Amino acid sequence: MEISLLTDVGQKRKNNQDYVNLFVNRAGHTMIILADGMGGHRAGNIASEMAVTDLGVAWVDTQIDTVNEVREWFAHNLEIENQKIYQLGRDEAYRGMGTTLEALAIIENQAIYAHIGDSRIGLIRGEEYHLLTSDHSLVNALLKAGQLTQEEAEAHPQKNIITQSIGQKDEIQPDMGIITLEPGDYILLNSDGLTNMISGSEICDIVTSDISLDDKAATLIRFANNAGGLDNISVALVSIKEEAAL
Repeated sequence: MEISLLTDVGQKRKNNQDYVNLFVNRAGHTMIILADGMGGHRAGNIASEMAVTDLGVAWVDTQIDTVNEVREWFAHNLEIENQKIYQLGRDEAYRGMGTTLEALAIIENQAIYAHIGDSRIGLIRGEEYHLLTSDHSLVNALLKAGQLTQEEAEAHPQKNIITQSIGQKDEIQPDMGIITLEPGDYILLNSDGLTNMISGSEICDIVTSDISLDDKAATLIRFANNAGGLDNISVALVSIKEEAAL
């Protein structure tokens, strides 16, 4: 397994409210966490870095060795972090702070993930990009209800309104999933600054090209910037090399 992490401020924003990192627990299992913060002043920066770092520190201190244990860990720790950020966000200096969150753990040949917000996790297998997550957003809810077409959704003025985030008052309801990995697979975690700018087919073409993993991550960000770079752009790209000994 090989992993490349990269974040970029984009072309239009003055600061980067995305945060991404990886952590290894005492059983030797890797978790990648990516967050896209929101809130005025510096609140978004703080929310995203805080969520990633707090959860990472908690993960490093575990000996979790099965996907079922990871699922339980997600359910417990994501809500603790949700309430922690919500309470901080009640302070005037951090009013409205919150963050999306994508977390992915790899246990042998399985990947288990948790998703909150409108950042995304995708699987590139063969020549196809498969989106594994469904955006927690107003526009996606309208799309699912048949009130918008795909074309209307992509151009909707309220596209950035999300319906669930870390830092909300109510208990979060994260989506979770498990996939069995195959040699040659790639997993991509990204903030919406990437997928709002480039298509799944472009992602697939870049990720399956004959360049290094770090160059693939950099090329994804370069394409998003070339398309306008309207937001911060973060990617975590995982290459599955072998069936065993992940």
